[in-house]
Amino acid sequence: MLRRLRLPEYLVQKKIANDSHSEMNQQEKAKSRFLLKCGEKVFNLSHRTHIMGILNITPDSFSDGGDFFTVDRAVERGIQMAEEGADIIDIGAESTRPGAEPIPTDEELQRLLPVLEQLLKKTEVPISVDTYKSKVAEAALNAGAHIINDISGLRFDPSMKDVVARHQAPVIIMHIKGEPRNMQIDPFYEDVMGEISDYLAESIRLAAMAGVKKENIIIDPGIGFGKRLEDNYEIIRRLSELKILGCPILIGPSRKSFLGKVLNLPPAERLEGTMAAVAIGIQNGADIVRVHDVNAVSRVCRIADILARKSSLIA
Repeated sequence: MLRRLRLPEYLVQKKIANDSHSEMNQQEKAKSRFLLKCGEKVFNLSHRTHIMGILNITPDSFSDGGDFFTVDRAVERGIQMAEEGADIIDIGAESTRPGAEPIPTDEELQRLLPVLEQLLKKTEVPISVDTYKSKVAEAALNAGAHIINDISGLRFDPSMKDVVARHQAPVIIMHIKGEPRNMQIDPFYEDVMGEISDYLAESIRLAAMAGVKKENIIIDPGIGFGKRLEDNYEIIRRLSELKILGCPILIGPSRKSFLGKVLNLPPAERLEGTMAAVAIGIQNGADIVRVHDVNAVSRVCRIADILARKSSLIA
């Protein structure tokens, strides 16, 4: 009869210590996995969830269209979000809500540049510009913007990847099915996460071929952009599957219709739904959350980060 050999106790303890040390090293590596450089600031995205505050300077965005359409009001709101704890402010000068029509490049720049220039003078918070047009991105980066947030994943404007590469700017690459004007007309997926992953992988490849560094790429599954109601919930549930792409993950569930349709509430009353989506998103791998309600969501992130083991109980 064969007898199972037992390790001496000292070897058992040594193995436990080595395993523990290895696990600690892996945890430390994970905590510094994603470093995002925005001008003079470097964000460790693995240390805690970072907050991107939404600043729509449009007359027709789905939630706050017209609220910050003047330069003074937009700048005031940007400063307020910085004070509330926004790590990044994302300025959008063209609405990309479902059904929205594109506006001319000149009009987008006329809205964007005065607000961008004022905010750069009045806050040290890095500024992202939400645009899919290379000419707008070029002008914004030349003016001092730090990040480009492209809802098309570098697909609508072939020159966008070259602009981002030339400036070596961080870029958010999002998945979208269709265009804003038609994206919600009967979207369909066989495998929503598989299609999103393939789309983002191809965008990452295009960016790399243009000279964009991998560490400058953030991916976004595009909640609400060409998605059915159930797709949005599936994305948040299966968000961790996108980690295979090796980039930080951003989600933007804030006040969107997938919440309103379940809660039967208008955009301004979807805060609790947003917070639930943010908390589960963090648990499943979100590194950045793009939201309207910075103050409230910052509190959610503090607790969710602890539960997801991103940060400790002591601030």
